[in-house]
Amino acid sequence: MGRRPERFAGRVEAGRELAGLLSDYTGRDDTVVLALPRGGVPVAAEVAGALDAPLDVLVVRKLGVPYRPELAMGAIADVGDAVEVISNDTVLRHLHITAEDFQAVYRRESVELRRRVVAYRGDREPTSITGRVVIIVDDGLATGSTMRAAVAAVHRQGPGEVVVAVPVGAADTCRELGRSVNRVVCARMPEPFLAVRQGYDDFTQTPDEEVLRIMAARRRPSPDRPSLDQPSLDQPPTPPAPTPSGDH
Repeated sequence: MGRRPERFAGRVEAGRELAGLLSDYTGRDDTVVLALPRGGVPVAAEVAGALDAPLDVLVVRKLGVPYRPELAMGAIADVGDAVEVISNDTVLRHLHITAEDFQAVYRRESVELRRRVVAYRGDREPTSITGRVVIIVDDGLATGSTMRAAVAAVHRQGPGEVVVAVPVGAADTCRELGRSVNRVVCARMPEPFLAVRQGYDDFTQTPDEEVLRIMAARRRPSPDRPSLDQPSLDQPPTPPAPTPSGDH
């Protein structure tokens, strides 16, 4: 059975096509590529390699509704010693999510966020993005909750320009994100849009080991980088109560 031409074979092919759409950034010394783990890492690695740009991770965690974890009521993103929080106010209102429920999920995901930041980056300092062109890459955009958190985290660090780049996305989400960044590059926007996976033949979950392998290939491995199974000693920051901030 032949593959459907409107689909990518996998994330590597998707990254190569996406890189072609970003070719005007090739060889610039002011550009950095940030990948959203886990699925965004193999895509971003192809982009960074083609553009000859540094690659780093921007760890983001979805905040799922307690009894429907697949539904995002918000997202959090790593910002150095701080955490950027984005809430989906429509979901919070419609499902009557209490501040206590929101904060409980926030605390749990904050621990996982910190653990993954240390595991993926090791003892290496984050790549400086102040004044630079920052290309944020994921494997797709559906509701855009995690990407909005990533964009907010990047904006806090004073970039010169912010570009969101994905191989597959919902047209409405891509257009909406365009209001908060300088440029959105979405290679394919299937109609009707059902899920990111519809843009791929192989949408197998990217394992943590693959993320670590890709990131290690771009730097010397740190012998004391902790395992993802090692519990974090950091305590998550006190979460803010969800407040109306627009439909995220």
